Amino acid sequence: MSLLLSPLDALALRLGLSPESELLALAVTHSSYAAEHDCESNERLEFLGDAVVDLAIADLIVHEYPGLNEGASSVLRSRVVNEDSLAGAATRLELASYMRIGRGVAKEHGLERPSILADAFEAVVAALYLERGYEAARSFVQGALADDVTRASSAPDTLDAKTRLRQWSEAAGLGVPVYTVVASGPSHDTTFDATVSVGAALRATGRGRSKKRAETEAAEAAWEGLIDA
Repeated sequence: MSLLLSPLDALALRLGLSPESELLALAVTHSSYAAEHDCESNERLEFLGDAVVDLAIADLIVHEYPGLNEGASSVLRSRVVNEDSLAGAATRLELASYMRIGRGVAKEHGLERPSILADAFEAVVAALYLERGYEAARSFVQGALADDVTRASSAPDTLDAKTRLRQWSEAAGLGVPVYTVVASGPSHDTTFDATVSVGAALRATGRGRSKKRAETEAAEAAWEGLIDA
């Protein structure tokens, strides 16, 4: 008699985890599902996974790109460890098919949101780290994001929008850009609105599913305003 694996069991085997992994089950539990079923969500694992992903990509950059200085290395890492890249990795892993989400999020096609997918990827990394250790987590993260690192390292623009804007404002004697962010909506569907101000000379806004994304959008809008001025 053959035994049929559940989808989550199949994911566990792909990751080298036990099919009975409680941490993996937790990693794919969104806060909206947790609120409806009075259980823990993947938010704490996401917090840990964020740090593990950062370290794994920094590790890769240091070893594969020894000629980069600290500033360039930081920029490269920021262009890889971001919502869009992590959501892409989650999509390649087909994490959406394993996620446990609430009815409201499902109705609103929440699994199409990059923020939910990126958070789930980080949570899965944390589960792998806790069960199999850093080396297994590092290998997984670097394998999942290696192509993103290659693309980011070869892109002609070496500075992200926030860095470009800061360098311009400091060179112009206007100090550093000031960001204010306001969150709205329920916890499972939060939208962030950011405003960036550079002295009295420049002001722009941006919106995103995460604070970081909203600030980046605001910085990009401000930079485009400078170019078009």
